[in-house]
Amino acid sequence: MPHNDRTPLAHRIHTHLFSALLFITLAMFSAFSHAAEEKPAAGDQQKASYAALADILQDDKARAELITHLREAARAEPAAANAETKMNEPQAEQLSLIDQLVDTTQQTASGIMKRVQELKNTINSGPQHHFNAARFFPALGYFLLTVAVTFAFFHLIRRLIGPLYLRLGRWGNHARMKETHWYKLPASIIGAFAVDLGILLLTVAAGNLFAQYVNGGSPLIARLQALFLSAFAVIEFFKAVLRLIFSPSFGYLRPFPLADVTARYWNTRLAWVSGLIGYALMVGVPVVATQINYTTAAVVNFVVMLALTIYASWLILHNRRTIHHEFNQLAERSMAFFSVILRALGHVWHLLAVSYFVVLFFLSQFDFAGSLRFMMAATIKSLVIIGLGALISGLLSRWISRRITLPDDVNRRYPLLQKRINSYIPAGLKIIRVLVVLSVTLSLLDAWQIFNLNKWFMTETGEKVISGLGHMLFILCFAIVAWTLLASVIEHRLAQELSNGARPSARERTLLTLFRNVLAIVICTITIMIMLSQVGLNIAPLLAGAGALGLAVSFGAQTLVKDVITGIFIQFENGMNTGEYVTVMGISGTVERMTIRSIGLRDIYGVYHIVPYSSITTLSNYEREFGVYRASYNVSRDEDVDAANAVLREAVEALKQDENIKPLLLGEPTYQGVVGLGDQFFTLRVLVRTKALEQWTVQYALDRLVKNHFAKAGIEMPRQAVQIYKDEAGAGASEAFPVVGPER
Repeated sequence: MPHNDRTPLAHRIHTHLFSALLFITLAMFSAFSHAAEEKPAAGDQQKASYAALADILQDDKARAELITHLREAARAEPAAANAETKMNEPQAEQLSLIDQLVDTTQQTASGIMKRVQELKNTINSGPQHHFNAARFFPALGYFLLTVAVTFAFFHLIRRLIGPLYLRLGRWGNHARMKETHWYKLPASIIGAFAVDLGILLLTVAAGNLFAQYVNGGSPLIARLQALFLSAFAVIEFFKAVLRLIFSPSFGYLRPFPLADVTARYWNTRLAWVSGLIGYALMVGVPVVATQINYTTAAVVNFVVMLALTIYASWLILHNRRTIHHEFNQLAERSMAFFSVILRALGHVWHLLAVSYFVVLFFLSQFDFAGSLRFMMAATIKSLVIIGLGALISGLLSRWISRRITLPDDVNRRYPLLQKRINSYIPAGLKIIRVLVVLSVTLSLLDAWQIFNLNKWFMTETGEKVISGLGHMLFILCFAIVAWTLLASVIEHRLAQELSNGARPSARERTLLTLFRNVLAIVICTITIMIMLSQVGLNIAPLLAGAGALGLAVSFGAQTLVKDVITGIFIQFENGMNTGEYVTVMGISGTVERMTIRSIGLRDIYGVYHIVPYSSITTLSNYEREFGVYRASYNVSRDEDVDAANAVLREAVEALKQDENIKPLLLGEPTYQGVVGLGDQFFTLRVLVRTKALEQWTVQYALDRLVKNHFAKAGIEMPRQAVQIYKDEAGAGASEAFPVVGPER
């Protein structure tokens, strides 16, 4: 019985729930599609769904079943949603990366077709006015009076302010000629531009004030006056930018090294072209459209813009080679970074300029005044962006070419700090300069609405790129600063003199050098790993793979591992240090370099030897504590032993009294007496302990003294006897001839 009751109840729950979900789906579809009216069936279904939901909530069992069903659906839906998301993610990514350009092109094409259709409808359905001479000519009179007063006031103020321009130019040029206060020339140029803007604002305010009281009480005349003043503000602002670039009347305020004739030529023509285009699109065509009809306005707009576009294109192509030559001359006087950009721009400037006017022509056919505002706004933004980018890049290039000089005291304590600073700072400034160029490029695309930079910043990709780039630069700067500080501390210790005037021991210098090398490897490895993680790579598999690769390499490169381990034990045992004289593998020389794998020896012939640690079986170090010279001298057997020994002692005493040799001796010499007895000689020996590596200096001095003392005392060195046999008349005879010479 309970089972039979539950089944109809569950059936009712599913039926009512399906009805409610169907209604919600229809409601969402209706909301997203912005339907204008509701269907009667949807209203009936809404009432039925509400009634079914009320019945379910009133019944306790039905309500419990509904809660259970919704919880089960809540547990099941996330898995399905995740699966659907995973299935759709590659498609979305592929669409955003591959089809984005196609979608943008299609949207642009559809937008153009829509604009064409709107223009056609506007021309066909626009109001067809009849020419009213009684209304037109009075309005024209007030309009021309406003134009005349505005231009007269504008040029009068500019003529009165002329001496101020001249003083600004001389102030900046004086600083440039003396090469002091480099900021004065840019400040004078910007100041002149600010004065231009102030005059423009004052003129527009005066024109509005005049139009407010001199309009004949006609709203039509007031609208025409406001239309002219708006166009005047936009066009004169653009002309002010042209004067900022060319400065035809005041050469001192010209930011670029152009001749006066060239500056006047281009300023005049560009001002006329911009003025004709501006007043035609923003004043003439709208007046024709409102006073006559849209068809005539479209024809006038087409003819005027076509003629101006043809003239501008001819002007550009006619001066193409001249401007190309000017760009090359400017590149020769510029820094290397700007020289490349200017030379490239000299090859394509005419294409960009012609494209500019062609785009303006086509845009003006869809929107008379709006196209000019867009082009002028984009142009002004582009000039500002390029100017700021050039200013920042110029400052960076100037700083890159400079070198930082530290005080002598700092250079003495930190020998390589200046070299590192002069290598790291220019490299960092070059990276910043590349980022500036990239930012200028993206900003130009944003100014022309080719790429929405602000919208891209708000996307997840933009946030990841900007944050990742910022983190990478911070990590790189932190690693460079950390390495510079730690390496400078180590080098300061290596170059430091102790309180007693001595330098750190050879062992300390060796360990510090090895630690510096290991520190460089560790910092580079950690920095690279962190930067890879910031890019988005998962470094955990990379670390695991590096461990497995290191294990495999260790088996394949056992000799290398043996070199490293042997080198570690040699350092623990303090077997040798940099600068010491050793004998390794039969090679004697000075240790110039020690790495984790090998040592570098320089022998007495200047030959540089690299010996791996694993090849070292015996190491002879001549610089451990002291050295010993074992002096052995052969004396003829005919001499008295005691007398020869006494003369030897005199020579040793004379050695001990030598001021140059005395500091090299350690302790008292040891006389061993007669240590050998031969056929022709006996050998006397004395042991002299010296400082490390000084035994050869003592040897040269003692041998000279012994030779002189023996000669003065008449003690002869052994002579070698040679037996010569002669045959005379068949009889053999022999005669001994002593041959003087050292015993071999």
